[in-house]
Amino acid sequence: MSQSSPRIALVTGASSGFGRAIAQRLVADGIRVIATARRRDRLDALRSELGDQLLPLVLDVTDAEAVAALPGALPDGWREVDVLVANAGLALGLGPAHEAKPEDWARMIATNVSGVTTTVRALLPGMVARDRGHVITIGSIAGTYPYPGGNVYGATKAFVAQFALNLRADLVGTGVRVSNLEPGLVGGSEFSNVRFNDDDRAAKVYENAEPLLPEDIAETVSWVLSLPARVNINRVELMPVTQASAALAVKRKG
Repeated sequence: MSQSSPRIALVTGASSGFGRAIAQRLVADGIRVIATARRRDRLDALRSELGDQLLPLVLDVTDAEAVAALPGALPDGWREVDVLVANAGLALGLGPAHEAKPEDWARMIATNVSGVTTTVRALLPGMVARDRGHVITIGSIAGTYPYPGGNVYGATKAFVAQFALNLRADLVGTGVRVSNLEPGLVGGSEFSNVRFNDDDRAAKVYENAEPLLPEDIAETVSWVLSLPARVNINRVELMPVTQASAALAVKRKG
């Protein structure tokens, strides 16, 4: 762990998948972690595993009032959050836009866009005041490469990528860094199970594909944080070697 590494990190969506792996890795790196999610039982299990270096905190990032109150609600000794990993997010459905459920679109926007912006807004003033910190957003290659059925999910991740770049523009001259991680195909999480609400269909997404794992994302977070304070990694795009960006689609008649 470098001298520039933070003392306290807050990880959203820490009850499973990326968030859980990131919390585990940061604690292993010697960083104290505030792990937030909606599922208390999952957070308590993580606390039992990692000990008093982890503070479990039930939080729904779509609850704007709760997120805004977060800095003042943290216990003494946990309030100087040096790193925010804005990980909470989801995809719902893979149908074409004209068949999508409006409520699914609304939930993705509420979580992937509003949840990220409100969490950043809550914690960023403290980082700027202390002149240190690192905001890490979890984007996706879906924000760069469109695919059928990606519609609003991909748009939310494109928003996250641009939001991260604009944060950097605002933060020039401060000691606060911003990085957006953009993974491709990652297995070992609940992402596709939530997207399809069908475990068998979710399993087929990764069948014989050798995808990335949540631990790979956690390793990337650890690396970005370990660099000297003068270094800002704007974005990291990562895919398994079994994946590449697709060719442009051509619909042929006849």
